[in-house]
Amino acid sequence: MADPAYPAARTVAEVVRAHFARHLTAARLQGRIDLGPEPESADIEAIIDAAFWASLRREEGVTPTISLALLPPSAAGQALTFATRLPLRPAALAKLAPAVERPGIHLGVWREAGELTVWGTTRSIPAFCFVLEVIGSGLLVIKHRSEPFGKFVNIAVLEGDQVKIVDERSSSIPDCPGMLKSLLGQVIPADGGESVNLLVHLAASMRAHKRGGALLVVPNGSGVPSTWRESIVEPILYDVEPDFSELADLMRRESAERRTHEWQDDLRRAVDATAGLTAVDGATIVSRHYDLLAFGAKIARRKSHPQVEKVLLTEPIEGHQPQVVTPSQLGGTRHLSAAQFVQDQPDTLALVASQDGKFTVFLWSPCDNIVHAHRIEALLL
Repeated sequence: MADPAYPAARTVAEVVRAHFARHLTAARLQGRIDLGPEPESADIEAIIDAAFWASLRREEGVTPTISLALLPPSAAGQALTFATRLPLRPAALAKLAPAVERPGIHLGVWREAGELTVWGTTRSIPAFCFVLEVIGSGLLVIKHRSEPFGKFVNIAVLEGDQVKIVDERSSSIPDCPGMLKSLLGQVIPADGGESVNLLVHLAASMRAHKRGGALLVVPNGSGVPSTWRESIVEPILYDVEPDFSELADLMRRESAERRTHEWQDDLRRAVDATAGLTAVDGATIVSRHYDLLAFGAKIARRKSHPQVEKVLLTEPIEGHQPQVVTPSQLGGTRHLSAAQFVQDQPDTLALVASQDGKFTVFLWSPCDNIVHAHRIEALLL
């Protein structure tokens, strides 16, 4: 018997097709040729349906985690191809999952002789290539890359019968942080793009350790008064002296060096090490140039400043309306203290990861004169 259809696959297929058509058309007008094929709604629906039912299966008690890329073998660089194509069926995907669960490996899917099949594996995919990733049981993310080797941009998140379509227009809201613009695939000017992307990597690593954590980004130390310390309980248990500059030093390397695999590996290790510190009780503090200043820091309300009572909550998901809520509605002590810190120190930024996977970016909004809480976990999956 055929597996029953997954209703959300049909719901989202045309929206996703239109997204790819729009971006691929714009890229071609710019003269781009390093592009993935434009997906059809029927193919999108079939891939989502097969991946969803595969995600509900178990292989030796383990939920499959796989990534499917829609492209022919000829567009996949140095690919591993199967002598006999596999059917795009949940059972086949679940069986193959243990061999391709490592990050960066995609199962290639393409229509041959009128049927979608799995033709092999690849680590190389072109820009704007349709990718569907199985994150967990019933949890799927549709994404693409704007550049062949850049970060992924999430388009939609499907979890059971819940469908979240990422709203690209969120990047145009007043006071939108550069980090959010980067996650939405917007090109960031060269004077700040790499630093913004580093915040994205830190956020993803913080979320990955699943212990919860808080990261405070404060003005640079050199020649800047350390007013942020007025919002921190002294003494700081893990104050760093001198500032630890590994991340900052890596970001100061020449552009040619930053394109090497060695530099990328060094950056990944440094990001994971810094993000790991956020698992310690208290907040980790870095400068805007990513010098590590302290970790395990306790946040306190700044003297003579009011207690934070309300924050503006937004999420870059279609249909989501901005809400003014109390900090306690967002989470526990980490969220309350981060909102208080940003209200008292409006030139700072706070990133908060919850143990349940939620992720919030706090910053001060001069336009609305309130702490703005951006919920971005749908962009980090």
